[in-house]
Amino acid sequence: MMRKASPEYVQTPDDHAFLLRNFGAEAFDAPYHFHPEFELTYVVQGEGKRYVGSHMERFGAGDLVLVAPNVPHCWKLDATIDTNASAQAIVIQFSPDMLGNGLATKKELTDIHNLLVHTTVGFRSGASLSHRMESTFRNLADKHGLYGFTGLLEILQQLAEDGDRVAFSADSITVLPAVADQQRMGPVLAYLVDQFRGKVSLKEAASLAHMTPHAFCKYFKKATRKTFMDAVMDYRINHATQQLVQTDKPITEIAFESGFADMSFFYRAFKRRTKLSPLHYRRQFAI
Repeated sequence: MMRKASPEYVQTPDDHAFLLRNFGAEAFDAPYHFHPEFELTYVVQGEGKRYVGSHMERFGAGDLVLVAPNVPHCWKLDATIDTNASAQAIVIQFSPDMLGNGLATKKELTDIHNLLVHTTVGFRSGASLSHRMESTFRNLADKHGLYGFTGLLEILQQLAEDGDRVAFSADSITVLPAVADQQRMGPVLAYLVDQFRGKVSLKEAASLAHMTPHAFCKYFKKATRKTFMDAVMDYRINHATQQLVQTDKPITEIAFESGFADMSFFYRAFKRRTKLSPLHYRRQFAI
């Protein structure tokens, strides 16, 4: 159960530009969390669902994602996966000011600088790039000193040049930089990820933020630029679109699994956000 989204403290040595870690199944057990560093994750083995802000999507081997600072995220394996044998990820974390004021302004690093500046939520790389990156990430773990740093820059340069990368929605819910807002919003966002497919309680969400429901509604709208129920609906519609594209489940089953108890309301809400009916969406986008 992803009940709390607390800050993760990345223990990057003061004399290193980034932290690289090679994880097994524990990478996918991490709760919905956030931190002030960029995070670059390459999934070597495993499949399941990835949550970045309010965006969710299935992932598999070769999944390559960059998450912006202070955006809550987690990867969850499918329950049927043998985690001991089939789960591995390489994770790189680095500070937004890794390049410093000097390098960031140099022409040679313009593409990388622009990539980081404009990544406000995150993105996944295109399939062509991601599926040829495994050896690059593995080799980076064996590099030290300047070779490690330039290896990371090479990865970021390739991501900057990747015309097939897919940005996560700019209106995804993000945790605000202020520590007080992180501590208040984190449990609320985790609650949404955990509960959107079932009954969501405004009162319970407000209690997680230690606020009255009225004060919480005003605070949530100011922090996310959307109402609490709009945020719930974003999660539900996002989940429904993924199921329509990636499964052959009946539309009624998908609606109920996405948290909708009324089919008429589901159809109206879905068309209002996608401009298509669920059936037309499936026909247009199904693989």
